[in-house]
Amino acid sequence: QVQLVESGGGLVQAGGSLRLSCAASGRMFGINAMGWYRQAPGKLREAVATITTEGSTYYLDSVKGRFTISRDNAKNTVYLQMNSLKPEDTAVYYCNGDVRGGSYSLSRYWGQGTQVTVSS
Repeated sequence: QVQLVESGGGLVQAGGSLRLSCAASGRMFGINAMGWYRQAPGKLREAVATITTEGSTYYLDSVKGRFTISRDNAKNTVYLQMNSLKPEDTAVYYCNGDVRGGSYSLSRYWGQGTQVTVSS
C-alpha cells in the first residue's frame, strides 16, 4: 500500500511564505510525475504545479513567479515553496504521485490534504 503524507500547511499573513512537503512511502518501483493541487470552498480542484522525474515543471498562471515545485527522487518527496502568498491562495492543498507498481502498473495516489490559510 502506498501512502502520501503532506506537511507544512498553516496560517500565514498575506505576503508571507510556506513550504509544503509530501513524502511517499510503501511498496513501489518509483514515481513518475508528482504534483500539487488545491481546492478552495465552493470551487473545483485545480492543478497548481507538477513536476516530472526529469524535472520538467508546470505552473498555474496565477502562481508563476511565486511558487516553486521541486522533488527529491531518492526520498520520494515533492515540495512546494510558496512565496508572496495572497488570500486567494487559501485552500486545501493536495499532493499526488503517479506510482509505478508491479507488472508495469501505474496508479495515481493522493495525500490527505493540508490546509493553507492566508489572511489579509
